[in-house]
Amino acid sequence: MDLSAYSVRTDLALEAREMAARQFGEDLPGLETETEEEGGIRFTRIRVTSPEAGQSIGKLPGNYITVEVPKLREKDSELQNRVTTKLAQQFAAFLKETGIGPEDKVLIIGLGNWNVTPDSLGPLVVENCMVTRHYFELMPDQVSPGYRQVSAVAPGVLGITGIESSEVVQGIVEMTKPDLVIAVDALASRSLERVNTTIQIADTGIHPGSGIGNKRKGLTEEVLGVKVIAIGVPTVVYASTIVNSSIDLMANHFQKLTDQTGQILGMLDQLQEQERLQLVKEVLAPLGHDLLVTPKEIDQFIEDIAHIIASGLNAALHEAVDMDNVSAYTH
Repeated sequence: MDLSAYSVRTDLALEAREMAARQFGEDLPGLETETEEEGGIRFTRIRVTSPEAGQSIGKLPGNYITVEVPKLREKDSELQNRVTTKLAQQFAAFLKETGIGPEDKVLIIGLGNWNVTPDSLGPLVVENCMVTRHYFELMPDQVSPGYRQVSAVAPGVLGITGIESSEVVQGIVEMTKPDLVIAVDALASRSLERVNTTIQIADTGIHPGSGIGNKRKGLTEEVLGVKVIAIGVPTVVYASTIVNSSIDLMANHFQKLTDQTGQILGMLDQLQEQERLQLVKEVLAPLGHDLLVTPKEIDQFIEDIAHIIASGLNAALHEAVDMDNVSAYTH
């Protein structure tokens, strides 16, 4: 039986790597992983160097940086400022690795639906980004050193505009001719703990709507003709994934208390992950398909994480912005 449709849903390369490691072992050829942690902020860099390795984790070959901050939702402003600074430093280094110079033009695309809170990350980031292209066009002699041409737009979603986001972006790219496109979008995770506490940066582009399983034409270098860096934050989790993970947690808990776990959980303890997820989805289907779940405080979380990303981008893109005081440069 083909169970590929019942695989655990995640857009994070880190989680895909974790699942592949459990299935194939830690030493996966074509996958390079580096991890560092400082002050409660964990950075994981994953390099997918071959198509075979990409297929094993369901990701395209390229570079993925994941920033994990478990306490980010605790409204700690000092921690948020440190995350912003570290994100700016990581993104600036990522730009250099991608071959983007300090004067190259950048277009920021805020994907998502501004009317739906968990999907409004992209538009909120665009609101807080420092855009400068119009100054270079209208008064170039008055632009101070240390700034580059940056434009930003939130193209909306197909249900609002009737136009695919990729088509809107293609038209803008053709007219403005940026050297780099940065696409910001909401993602899906397999863990509630990573919702709004994790940021992923990738140089492989992005597919609008991927966070909720919609298959849209991608924003990639092949489609747009320019380099694309994707920034994503998981804001939702599938209900089936939560139930499936809860079964794992129960099994682990019972194993610590008794050696009768198999009798307690019965067949659930013997099913493979995909088979168990298939069972969960079959149970949830009559209730109205597989629900998407987000924390009740999502409105505050999304504003905080959008501010962090926008501030980090402002510092990374403009050399004149002080990385140690990046929050002063958002509006």
